[in-house]
Amino acid sequence: MALAVGVFGSTGRMGRMVTRAVTEADGMTVNKAADRAGSAHLGADIGDLAGVGSLGVSVTDDVDAVLGVDVAIDFTLPEATLVHAARAAASGTPLVIGTTGLTNAQEATLAEHAKTTAIVYAPNMSLGVNLLLAVVEQVSAALDEAWDIEIVEMHHNRKVDAPSGTALGLGRAAAKGRGRAFDDVAVLSREGMTGPREQGQIGFATLRGGDVIGDHTVIFAGAGERVEIGHKASGRDVFAAGAVRAARWVAGRTPGLYTMRDVLGIT
Repeated sequence: MALAVGVFGSTGRMGRMVTRAVTEADGMTVNKAADRAGSAHLGADIGDLAGVGSLGVSVTDDVDAVLGVDVAIDFTLPEATLVHAARAAASGTPLVIGTTGLTNAQEATLAEHAKTTAIVYAPNMSLGVNLLLAVVEQVSAALDEAWDIEIVEMHHNRKVDAPSGTALGLGRAAAKGRGRAFDDVAVLSREGMTGPREQGQIGFATLRGGDVIGDHTVIFAGAGERVEIGHKASGRDVFAAGAVRAARWVAGRTPGLYTMRDVLGIT
């Protein structure tokens, strides 16, 4: 029997890509699709909107109706994601979350919901980025604090959160490698007379422009040498493909908050 998938934010750019990716995957079908209340797409066939032909699945704003599936995928906004996660926890529906821009407090709320259902949460679903996270943690552990860490990210001019969730994830990986609390060492922006850089800080630079899908570079700058590790995404389909892989993996799992590193078996 095919794995039944529900898609939150189904009519958005990522939602339509997820719908296409699920439809093209073996043994999976889109059974439910949701959009926000008042959307002009309510009642439309999600297959038609996603360009895969009619699926017989009408877009709804009923959250609970979408959760009557084997697994749900969510690419929406932080506030909406928390609502979806709460309902998923109440119904025991596994959930894959690719939403970006969640605060530490919101992530803590997700962890609470994950006590009663399985949740895969990753600000970036791509295989390459999750490999990068593992490498950054290892390099950070190998280099002492005489090496300054700076993270540079660039995205399209419509992105609303900064730094990106992926950049923050890279910063957390670097901090973990050094055994430091991220909030104690993160410098999310700089301006004015900041004074000399403090040793041990993890700095961020955010760039926005054009139609850049997502570029991330982690710089380890030492005396007389520099190590740069990066990832560039040329299409959003890599995120949809990762979400489909996560959905297949998390369906039927015991409750817990998982990451793409769990899905991919990266230690």
